[in-house]
Amino acid sequence: MREYMARLKARGELLEVHSEVDPKHELAAVTNAAQQRWGKAILFHKVKGTGFPVLTNIYGSRDRLAELIGIKAEDFCRQWSNLAGLGGAPAASAAVEPGDDLVEKKLSDLPLITYSERDAAPYFTSAMFLAKEPETGVGNLSFHRSMYVSDTELRCRLAPRHHLTLYHEKAESMGRPLDAAMLIGPPPTTFLSAAAPLPYDVDEMEVAEKLAGHPIPMRQCRHVDLMVPASTEIVIEGRFLPNERRPEGPFGEFMGYYTPEGPNAVFEVLGVTCRRDAVFHSILCGSAEEVLTLELSVAANVYQRVSAVLPGIVDVTCQPFVLHTVVKMRQQYEGHARQVLLSVIGAEPTWAKVVTVVDEDVDIYDMDDVMWAVLTRARPDKDIMIIPATPSFYRDPNKDHWSRLLIDATAPFERRADFERKRIPGADAVDLAKYFGHSE
Repeated sequence: MREYMARLKARGELLEVHSEVDPKHELAAVTNAAQQRWGKAILFHKVKGTGFPVLTNIYGSRDRLAELIGIKAEDFCRQWSNLAGLGGAPAASAAVEPGDDLVEKKLSDLPLITYSERDAAPYFTSAMFLAKEPETGVGNLSFHRSMYVSDTELRCRLAPRHHLTLYHEKAESMGRPLDAAMLIGPPPTTFLSAAAPLPYDVDEMEVAEKLAGHPIPMRQCRHVDLMVPASTEIVIEGRFLPNERRPEGPFGEFMGYYTPEGPNAVFEVLGVTCRRDAVFHSILCGSAEEVLTLELSVAANVYQRVSAVLPGIVDVTCQPFVLHTVVKMRQQYEGHARQVLLSVIGAEPTWAKVVTVVDEDVDIYDMDDVMWAVLTRARPDKDIMIIPATPSFYRDPNKDHWSRLLIDATAPFERRADFERKRIPGADAVDLAKYFGHSE
């Protein structure tokens, strides 16, 4: 991770803060403002109460994520669901002995960051859990928020149907705890493999190695029987206690609201190991660094599944938020767009709350252009459908996200020529400096 951070710094894409910031609210406030204005990675050198610098937003753009695996940003939709096949075929990972730079710390030595006003406690948001399936030993990488309680206890939100949740439940049924390691600042390709929609029986560390194109050196944990990437900045070792749930939350989640207090998994911390000059990675919930990978995953799922049954799917994205799926298509017959709309909600039952379909002349990464298509091509009484009383987002006990809104913002099939967009020849290539002496 720090090697990639150095690359960003070398080309002016890393902001550095040398004045001291408070981990309670101030760090999150500065991060939020800087992300919205510049979108660059940020390194806080001095964080009150800790000796660790804090890095955030390093993976907060499509271009940076694409760079990690050597593809173009516009190819993500076609490639994301095929992550396991990308990259080279590395040799088996080699175990390495921990060097002299590995030191033991307490959990409270780390930056304890409180993000939102009503958060119940400091949270670890970027920690990637590494665990093994209790019976098969297949490795899993996944993100789950973790509330700080003490040096020996974290409380973690394990959402339904997540693989780590299934591992924990299986270990419980066997009457034993589940060993796990929380990785803060692991190799960059693990960030992608942890977020990708990979099958239950695929080892996500192996996928991370394929993406990297070489073996990832691994080291043995000191307190649990797991191997972790040797270059990981900070490793929190421990185990999920069986048949134990304790209050966790409230917490300001990615949708912009607080999830209330509820019973969640208990992670017993057995030890913390760090590189001597470790950098702590933080993710601001709801920021592009957190939500972008989810949006890419949903878009790719829709692209793959709908393309398998219908022609003409050009690209898919989730803009400006994961609950809105936008499909760019090439119309081939009357009613084609309506078929695509219905297929999307079949392919993505959880996140596709609103679906908009547009023609291939629309820039689906520009919401102004998408809304232009809606306002000039969609007739409300015939091109908008509401599917009532249909479940959506799984964590929705009050049914706030039930039902679907489907918008056909394509030009009428038989009158497509009437909707040709006007074009000014040469407008895209004008050099304003030639005429005005400056370009701004």
